[in-house]
Amino acid sequence: MMKLLSSILLFVCPLLLVTAAIFVKRPPKPRTVAILVLGDIGRSPRMMYHTESFAQLGFKTFLIGYKGSKPALSLTSLPHVQLCYLPEPIILVPFVLGALLKITQQTISILYVLLFSIPPPEFILVQNPPSIPTLALVQLVARIRGSKVIIDWHNLGFSLLALKLGRTHPFVRIAKRFEETFGRSAYAHLFVTQAMRDHLMKEWKLVGLTAVLHDRPPSHFHRCLPAEIHELFLRLGPSLTDPVLKEFLPTPNTPYATQFTTTRALGERASYSDINMPKLRDDRVALVVSSTSWTPDEDFSILLEALKIYEERAQQVNCNPGSHLIGRLPRIWMVITGKGPLRTAYMSDIARLQQKWTFVRCTSLWLEVEDYPLLLGSADLGICLHSSSSALDLPMKVVDMFGCGLPVCALDFRCLPELVKAGQNGLIFKDAKQLASQIEALLLSFPDSPHLEALRSSLQGVAKPYHLYSDQLSESTDWNWCSWADNWGYIVKPLVLRNEEQLNYISSAPVIHH
Repeated sequence: MMKLLSSILLFVCPLLLVTAAIFVKRPPKPRTVAILVLGDIGRSPRMMYHTESFAQLGFKTFLIGYKGSKPALSLTSLPHVQLCYLPEPIILVPFVLGALLKITQQTISILYVLLFSIPPPEFILVQNPPSIPTLALVQLVARIRGSKVIIDWHNLGFSLLALKLGRTHPFVRIAKRFEETFGRSAYAHLFVTQAMRDHLMKEWKLVGLTAVLHDRPPSHFHRCLPAEIHELFLRLGPSLTDPVLKEFLPTPNTPYATQFTTTRALGERASYSDINMPKLRDDRVALVVSSTSWTPDEDFSILLEALKIYEERAQQVNCNPGSHLIGRLPRIWMVITGKGPLRTAYMSDIARLQQKWTFVRCTSLWLEVEDYPLLLGSADLGICLHSSSSALDLPMKVVDMFGCGLPVCALDFRCLPELVKAGQNGLIFKDAKQLASQIEALLLSFPDSPHLEALRSSLQGVAKPYHLYSDQLSESTDWNWCSWADNWGYIVKPLVLRNEEQLNYISSAPVIHH
């Protein structure tokens, strides 16, 4: 009975919606865009950045996705932005049947929004993955409404499914064929890496304009001043109640001192007039951050092993009578941000291990969207364990860290050098032993760590947009950086504006290909 109901919903309901839409067909409305992300809007930073950029260009912008984490404040204040939330699928049946019912519900809700809830958009920008059912649906709606489809390729959907089912599973093969069929043609394709563009052009013979739009952070990501760090930890103080931190972090004295900053009252009985501007404490621990969604494409066993090695090395180095000659290793507080399915298991292992640790503490924090960049801007070192299911995408978390002036140690994979330039803005490791060695080298003699400061200084240069370069960056080129606004304005803006000058500009742009 349930299978019969599923079949009826899967075929009849979308058919009725499409038929109704054909009878009320209207031409697309200029300067409108529908941005579709089949996920939590608040946890889809790149799509929120797209939304803000389109709105600032004067487009009536409809961001479609699921409600969950709080979206960026700018999205709720910009006059041209409308958030369209899809109903969350509730599936309480086995995987195969549950997947069919989920796709059915998603199909109906997406078609309803795109065909009836919003005016016919000039452009439909869709995030991939997930591929099913979004790629097929936007192609269908584009045919009905005369819209232009832009696919933003973050990764390959079938490769993520293969992590769960294996590459030879029939569902994976079906997903790959689906993604290739409905993703092959579009008005334009955007890619997070050059490697992904080259791979898909070769393997799937994509039709449409193609452009590499590397992730970049928005302007409010920056290195924090001591006053900002002080305010952040005054705010976070009540949440830092984990017993393992009580005697590990320096003692705060609210509101004059936090675990990382002090206003340096002059004397034990200093008056308010003796309080200075906040400065970093000399006795602070090194703050190391890793951001994750706790999914199988990030192997946190590497981080656990590296922390164990660092703990052993810190005990050896700091207990050596001659350590003052070579430098001491600091205590480190490893903060892991994010939510995901593997969080509970890994944090249980960490809790067991750190009962015997002296120099390392590791805790998990969930931050409000406005506090996340402040934590990155307050940290001393970032760790990235992203390995990529396709080896063709790049980790957004590293982009965020670079935007906050935070050097990174990142796990090596195929196209990582497009983002992390070893020895210039970060270091690249292959295993836990190498990661532990890099952490030790960067934090030696903290807070006066020359190697760490050398990496940090490379992230402090003035950002330059790509159109100031004569060609794409190569491995031998000095590392450069630009803002999301500069990058988007050069890559995407010419694709979506209608005037002849901008359309002619497309053909001359070095990173856009026909």
